[in-house]
Amino acid sequence: METNAFIGKAERPTDQELAEAMGSAKPVWDSLIDAMAAEHDVTIQEWKNYSLRSGWALQLKKKKRTIIHMAPCAGCFRIALILGDRAMEAARQSGPSARISKLLDEAVKYPEGTGIRMTIKSLKDIPTVKKLAVVKLEN
Repeated sequence: METNAFIGKAERPTDQELAEAMGSAKPVWDSLIDAMAAEHDVTIQEWKNYSLRSGWALQLKKKKRTIIHMAPCAGCFRIALILGDRAMEAARQSGPSARISKLLDEAVKYPEGTGIRMTIKSLKDIPTVKKLAVVKLEN
């Protein structure tokens, strides 16, 4: 898995720093943020840094509920979604693509839900993220 581009940075990254770190993936990052806000009212953005060793991550939220975690990396970014049992069941019954089925099968179960993780490099990855986010929003 790719390493967070902002490990050791004490202050949240600027837009310019994000662009420099992610390169061609920065417009994809922006596209996902914009689409989630416009299409699903996921409008709250909250930066988190749990420790200098973990780096910075952006949480996209709808009201107080975190929908997607986004971590900037060199040339890409990682996303994570935590799906509850109902959301996992709905995702499995939604006629998922082979890619989503594989993500669901490989996901790690935690007390708060099942963690889905993906590395995002291009716009072709966005429909998969949005489909999983919708499942989470609806369940």
